Amino acid sequence: MSDVTNAVPLEITCQAVQQKLAAGEPFFFLDCREPDEYATAKIAGATLLPMSQLADRAAEIDAHKNELVVVHCHHGGRSLRVAMWLRKQGFTQVCSMAGGIDVWSQQIDPTVPRY
Repeated sequence: MSDVTNAVPLEITCQAVQQKLAAGEPFFFLDCREPDEYATAKIAGATLLPMSQLADRAAEIDAHKNELVVVHCHHGGRSLRVAMWLRKQGFTQVCSMAGGIDVWSQQIDPTVPRY
C-alpha cells in the first residue's frame, strides 16, 4: 500500500535531520513521546505532542499538512506509527526519525541524556 506520489521516505536518519537543522531548512519537528520523557531529554526545536493525545489534538498541527514533518520518539517505533497515521490523515510529507532520541544522543548530541 505505497503511495507513489509521496516522494518522502517513511524514515529519515538522525544525521539527515541534524543536517536539515544545521542548514536552517524549514520543517516541523514533532516529538511524540510522553511529557515525562520530554522532561528527561529533548531535542531543541522539537514540539511535544504525545502519541497518546494525537487523535484529540491533531488539529493543532493541521497547518503543517503540506510541509515536511519529522516525527521522533525514544527508539523510533512510536514515531513510525505516528508518521503512518499522519499520512492517512492527509499529511503529504511526513517521516519518522529512525532510532529516535536514543540514537540522536549516541550519534549527534551526547549532551542529550539517554534513558
